[in-house]
Amino acid sequence: MKLIHPDDIERRRGLEHRGGTFFSRTLVAGEPGTPDNFKISLSENNTDHYGPRHRHNFDQYRYMVRGVADFSRDGKLKPGMLGYFPEGVAYGPQANLENTFVIVLQFGGASGSGYLQPHEVKRGMEELKAFGAFREGLFHRNPGAPGRKTSDPYQAIWEHFNGRVMTFPKARYEKPVFVDSAHFDWRPIGAGVWEKLLGVFTECRTEASLLRLEAGAKHRVSGRGLWVALGGEGRVGGTALRRHTTLFLDHDGSAEIAADETLELLRYGLPDLRHFTRAARPQEMAAE
Repeated sequence: MKLIHPDDIERRRGLEHRGGTFFSRTLVAGEPGTPDNFKISLSENNTDHYGPRHRHNFDQYRYMVRGVADFSRDGKLKPGMLGYFPEGVAYGPQANLENTFVIVLQFGGASGSGYLQPHEVKRGMEELKAFGAFREGLFHRNPGAPGRKTSDPYQAIWEHFNGRVMTFPKARYEKPVFVDSAHFDWRPIGAGVWEKLLGVFTECRTEASLLRLEAGAKHRVSGRGLWVALGGEGRVGGTALRRHTTLFLDHDGSAEIAADETLELLRYGLPDLRHFTRAARPQEMAAE
């Protein structure tokens, strides 16, 4: 079990490979090199950000706390909305109509393609500058440099880091799924405990939901996932929850959440990818 308070985490600049103003706090991260690697972060993205239409070989959730992000043909994410961006599915282009504050989970999806942590992306970006430049949301190779003339930045970094061409998973969904939590009803799941189940996706069962505990209620949670406090007062064990305090549990973990006042939480259920075996990366094999 891990319990992380966001004000204990350094706020850092990120997404330089796309341009624009972006800061985030990484609350919890998984193990690099594993199919079920992940990262959950609190992301602040200003209106100078632009993201061209692109896709990834990992899954992601975005829960909009503040602001509006416009994904063109895919729709807009507004406060209280959840976006599920499946691996292999193109989305965007993205422009922020307002400065945004988002609870973002990026994680290896059902294909087993894994996920690169920010420090790996940063390293790959710096190394790729010897072969080209990052501008206007793309990586442009220098004349004569091997590889595609222009690439999605993350794809270029992933291929450089892994030493092979990225093969995108076949899309399980036609487009991103945008969910308005305001249109869901609370359903009782325990004494004084209510849930809005926002979605269950893929054969590996990644889930997203909202939980509400009435004052005095207790709720035991278990399984591999993340719980983020959105508002109210409560505790996990003897530790008080602050706004956006995040609880992480692994497959065999469990914890009891207690509400001192009405407490609301966002839950991200991570997929079960234990059937995949860990594949060594070229850098790791060379070091052995």
